[in-house]
Amino acid sequence: MINEIIVAVVTWIESVINHLGPWGVALLMAIESCNIPLPSEAILPFAGYLVTKGTFSIHTAAIFGAIGCVLGSIPSYYLGYFGGRKFIEKYGKYFLISHHDLEIADKWVDKYGDFSFFICRMLPVVRTFISLPAGILKAKKRTFFLYTFVGSLIWSYLLVWVGVKMGQNTEALKHIWHKFDAVIIIACLILGGIYIYHHVKKLKES
Repeated sequence: MINEIIVAVVTWIESVINHLGPWGVALLMAIESCNIPLPSEAILPFAGYLVTKGTFSIHTAAIFGAIGCVLGSIPSYYLGYFGGRKFIEKYGKYFLISHHDLEIADKWVDKYGDFSFFICRMLPVVRTFISLPAGILKAKKRTFFLYTFVGSLIWSYLLVWVGVKMGQNTEALKHIWHKFDAVIIIACLILGGIYIYHHVKKLKES
C-alpha cells in the first residue's frame, strides 16, 4: 500500500513538472504556500535533478519556485487580511493553523518587524503558514510579497542546488540512484505527517 502511494505521488510530481516545466515547479510551490503540507524539501531537489538533465536552468527553477511561493501566499494573505484574527481562530483548524502558530508569528513580528517575513521564508514548516498571520497583522502588501519573493528565492536556490549536486554525482550514487525518487517522496510523506501531527496536536490543545 505504501509503495503504491509513493509511486503515485512520484508519478504525479514528475508529471506536473515534466508537462508544465517551470510552471510545474511554481504550481507545486504555490500549493505548499497555501498551507498544504507538500514540502519544498521534496519538490525543489527534484527540480534540481531535472536541471542536470537540461530540462531548465538552475536560475529558472529557483525563480519559478519563488514565483510559486508568492502566488500561493496571495490567497492565504488575503484570507487573513479580510477574515481577521477571530476568523482564523475560529476556522484556522481547517487550514492547520493553531493559536500556537499565531503566537509564534506574533513573536517573530514583535521581535523583527516586517523583516520577520523574509526570515520565515527560509525556515522549514514556518514558511508554509506565515502568510495567514501576515494578513491578520495587516502587513504592508508590497513589503510582505517582496520579502516573500526574496526569501523564497534564496530558499529555492539552496534546495535546487542540492538537487543539482545529486544529479551531477549520478555515477557515484548509481547503485542507489534508482531509489532517489522514492527517498524524496518518503521524505515528503514524513515531513507532511510531522507537520499535520504537530498542528493537529496544537489544535486539540488550543
